[in-house]
Amino acid sequence: MAMQNITVAGLDFQRVNAGSVFIGENRGGWIYAGQRPKHEVRCPDFYVMTTPISLAQLSKVLDTELVTNDETTWNQERLAAIIAILNQSLKESTAGLDSTREWEVRCPTQSEWVHAKISGKIDPKCGMKEILADAVSSNYRGAMMDGRPRKFDGHGPMQWHTATMEIHPTKASIHALSSAPLDRDNTGLSLRLVVTPIRVGAPKVVPKRADYGANIRSELLWTTLLGVIPSFAIPWMRGLGDYVYSGWVNLLFGGLCVGFVTGAIWRPRRPIIMYEQVE
Repeated sequence: MAMQNITVAGLDFQRVNAGSVFIGENRGGWIYAGQRPKHEVRCPDFYVMTTPISLAQLSKVLDTELVTNDETTWNQERLAAIIAILNQSLKESTAGLDSTREWEVRCPTQSEWVHAKISGKIDPKCGMKEILADAVSSNYRGAMMDGRPRKFDGHGPMQWHTATMEIHPTKASIHALSSAPLDRDNTGLSLRLVVTPIRVGAPKVVPKRADYGANIRSELLWTTLLGVIPSFAIPWMRGLGDYVYSGWVNLLFGGLCVGFVTGAIWRPRRPIIMYEQVE
């Protein structure tokens, strides 16, 4: 039987039962494009720290006396060193984990963080910015659907950034995905860790390509209905039929602009990508 709580190098972790969580946004407006598509992620059983690592805990892990704010100053080298120490401790411990799986200590992925929050295992504090295991990406195309970390896809300075979960300054229930550079010392970050099974085999990922044909047809339809048609109908109904013929270019351009603006904030919701739908 799986343990409800485990301890690694003096750090306590609580079990989070396996379950599904939905990540992303399915609202159709283009201002939500970076948060789409909404998709299901199935997380296995894992263990999470209920609070980010404290100065005292970090000092104990490193076996050295740290100074104030050391627990909120992070870079890639320091983060990797801490995780390596904890993984070595995990290998040497008898934590009561499922022996049929291989386990690792790391930062949580976004899906693990959200699943732990929904399960009531973590209680984020206002103003915190917690480090995640995911790389930075422009949207959720290609995202992992089994809770494993997403790797950086491409080149450029963003490869040195990591995704973070940022908590609202005054409302702990509100959080948003952001990022932070770790190629240099970065203050104001918090480190919460998980003990999680290492996923094996090829992952299920959110399809990398959208249905562009359907999206274009939808955009043409709603731009016509919400922008172009009213642009011509309003002067006609006001008795300005001559202008409909003589100024059709202006009316068409105005209708397209209105349609574009409405597309920023509203379009029909997009389908949610379910785990079982992906090959």
